[in-house]
Amino acid sequence: MITNSEWSYTTSIMQYTFDSFLPEGVTWRDLFDLIIVSARKPAFFSTRSPVFRVVTEEGLLEPCPLGIDADGTYLGGNARLVEDYFGLSGDEILYVGDHVFTDVHVSKDILRWRTALILRELETDLAGLAEFKGYQGQLSKLMTEKEELEFRLAELRLDAMRKKAGYGPQPTASAKELDSQIGRVHRKLAKLDQQIAPLAAAAGAIGNTRWGPLMRAGNDKSQLARQVERYADIYMSRVSNFLSHTPFKYLRSRRGSLPHDPGDVPLVADSVGPEE
Repeated sequence: MITNSEWSYTTSIMQYTFDSFLPEGVTWRDLFDLIIVSARKPAFFSTRSPVFRVVTEEGLLEPCPLGIDADGTYLGGNARLVEDYFGLSGDEILYVGDHVFTDVHVSKDILRWRTALILRELETDLAGLAEFKGYQGQLSKLMTEKEELEFRLAELRLDAMRKKAGYGPQPTASAKELDSQIGRVHRKLAKLDQQIAPLAAAAGAIGNTRWGPLMRAGNDKSQLARQVERYADIYMSRVSNFLSHTPFKYLRSRRGSLPHDPGDVPLVADSVGPEE
């Protein structure tokens, strides 16, 4: 466990969180081989700061000039000392954190550790999406109808322009008839927008009424979603999600979509074998 919190705060919080749920004689410190407090992340991943051993419950320290040499609780130090102690480096390590920059960005960018980001707010988004699911189908249907009307309007405007300027293939309808058709399509679009507006507003407030879904900005990905994609190998709402899998589970991302993809894109299996 690597935390920026000082020893007194860390031990108080961890005792309250874990100790009452553990068997007699077992404390939260027994859950970890190595505990590092006052780590100074993100500098922890890029500097060579010295490390000290915490030798008493009151936080008495002793210097460790040779680095980390045994399981226990330490203060300061750096990521290279952790790699040396465990004899691991790079993608042999899965680092779990809840801060995009302090945790997954720097550890991934500098050390190439595997990274898992905890997004606790994700559950609120998922609950909101599930609640909105019935309306999403209605919104999608209305948007398809709107796109068809917009396409028809564009054709009519082009016909009207050609009729007026006398160039290109000439439409059979008169200029007056074209203007009338354009007006009807405009009215249909306005009526359609009145139906779409409340549904679109509700979709934009999923998860949070002020800024909407955590990972989306309208039809696009949010800035957070793009950072997560770039720096986190996996993300989840809580660490306990791992309980559904064994340590040998091989995690694969779903096939991503591109703007030019057709409506139904078949899933292409990768060449990686089963669980590794």
